[in-house]
Amino acid sequence: MIPRTLLSALLFAVLSVSSTATLAGNTPHQTLTKLFAQDWERMLNDYPEAATSEGDPRFNDRWTDLSITAINARAVQTKATLNRLHHIARASLSVADQLDYDTFEWNLTHALQRHAFGEYLQPVTHKTGPQFANDIAETTPFETVQDYRHYLSRMNALPLQISQTEALMKEGVKQGKTPPRILLERVPAQIEKQLVSDEANSPFYEPFTKIPDSISASDKAQLQAEAKTIIREKLLPAYRQFLNYFQTGYLPVSRTSIAATAIPDGKAYYDFLISDQTTTQLTAEEIHTIGLQEVARLHASMEKLREEIGFQGDLQALFTYMRTDPKFFYKTPDELLNAYRALAKRIDPELVKVFKTLPRLTYGVRPIPDNIAPDTTTAYYMPGASNGTRPGYYYVNLYKPESRPSWEMVPLTLHESVPGHHFQFARDLELPDAPMFRKTAYFIAYSEGWALYAEQLGYEMGMYDNPYDRFGQLTYEMWRAVRLVVDTGMHAKGWSRDQAIAFFKQNTAKTDLDIVNEIDRYIGDPGQALAYKIGQLKISALRKQAQQELGSQFDLREYNDEVLAVGSVPLTVLENHIHSWIARKKKSA
Repeated sequence: MIPRTLLSALLFAVLSVSSTATLAGNTPHQTLTKLFAQDWERMLNDYPEAATSEGDPRFNDRWTDLSITAINARAVQTKATLNRLHHIARASLSVADQLDYDTFEWNLTHALQRHAFGEYLQPVTHKTGPQFANDIAETTPFETVQDYRHYLSRMNALPLQISQTEALMKEGVKQGKTPPRILLERVPAQIEKQLVSDEANSPFYEPFTKIPDSISASDKAQLQAEAKTIIREKLLPAYRQFLNYFQTGYLPVSRTSIAATAIPDGKAYYDFLISDQTTTQLTAEEIHTIGLQEVARLHASMEKLREEIGFQGDLQALFTYMRTDPKFFYKTPDELLNAYRALAKRIDPELVKVFKTLPRLTYGVRPIPDNIAPDTTTAYYMPGASNGTRPGYYYVNLYKPESRPSWEMVPLTLHESVPGHHFQFARDLELPDAPMFRKTAYFIAYSEGWALYAEQLGYEMGMYDNPYDRFGQLTYEMWRAVRLVVDTGMHAKGWSRDQAIAFFKQNTAKTDLDIVNEIDRYIGDPGQALAYKIGQLKISALRKQAQQELGSQFDLREYNDEVLAVGSVPLTVLENHIHSWIARKKKSA
């Protein structure tokens, strides 16, 4: 999973430069290339947090303007960019340029549709909002005095963004668009973590405890003093005001329903999210049916493996055993972190068994920050900087290690690091001649579908020599199949939260803490979780097709390279690419 708080600008706002000047005298290719470059520059300027994440330090002293005026202005710019794109003669472009054109058009069109639903009027959930603003430090450089001064400027500007966030929430209340109360009840405790009695204990102060020795003692003391002053005089009052509004003006009037369809235009909104996240035209009912079919198939595989293990009892008894037996758990956070790091090192040399091409960008394993760990998922991946100045990082949750079973670690690590997210994102950065929006693209069905497919590559890599690890892989695949059922169940079929939790628990060995956090994730981010299984099913189906049509010509390493060669794209684009590759292979035989 990629955290939405860190990539939202890149995912949903491939917008436009304000200029609408024509690029007369250029070829269609040159016009398209200039449009992409201008748009990328505008994105970095409009979304400073995304620029920081990409390794561009020019805007590290500011935040995205979240005023309604600015949000609407960006939508106007999006429409202007789409108009400019449509003035380029697509038919005269090369095949590669047409792929870029179509992908860019898809992004712009969906950004406009998303804006029309007013999603920006729900800026705070238990996983997003200003209570997590200090997380920007995870991608911010802290090497020079200027780096720290940029961060101080950003801290100083945060109260304005908090007030803008509050204004969006108030408008959302007026329009009947709030997140479900069951999720918002977690938020006050998250805000309270910012309300420290000692400025040195503020999450924003942590970078100032690690000032490098290359910075003089006098500069260090001054930076630390300024940080404490801003925390005391700016941030603490802003967070107190925000907490007061949240508790007295927002939480009491938030909606008690959980379904996306319960808000105005909710059915159309959920239909849009399905299309946007899966990049398909599947309906909620069709996805629900696919989910039930996958659950049944995986149940059969689990039963077979239960018999192989020789477990005396039914699947539910096995699930309980795997959730509770001490042998499946590490005792301390440090032991768990060390085990994850050792596992990552074990995977790396096996990659050559399933790939011909390996990416150059490195990655590391880090713990999820303590302030968000209790309310977030088991792990996530943060891409490296597009300019290569920061590696990718696989973040693992060390909160309550007694709820983190060892049998889930192999599929989880394959998914989030290599050959899953890090491998795919690093390969994308090496796409030859691709515009930056393509190199940093994150189409959820493709990227999460690939990561789920990557879990299964562990068999060819020799990673599942332990039967409980194999059961962990089935549990993780079942987890994604269950998502299809419970997400559509809650948002389209009237399921309750308790009903979704019960279905999840009945069909997987995931621990109770994970199950509750996952269900709440699906409530708060409707449709997102549908993309994983839909994408994986498409990649697996294309592999099967290639094997059948190519026979002895089929090479798994070559197929995997081809899936990644096109970058993160809508599934229809991937399908066309693989079909063309199969045709070329047949022709060359």
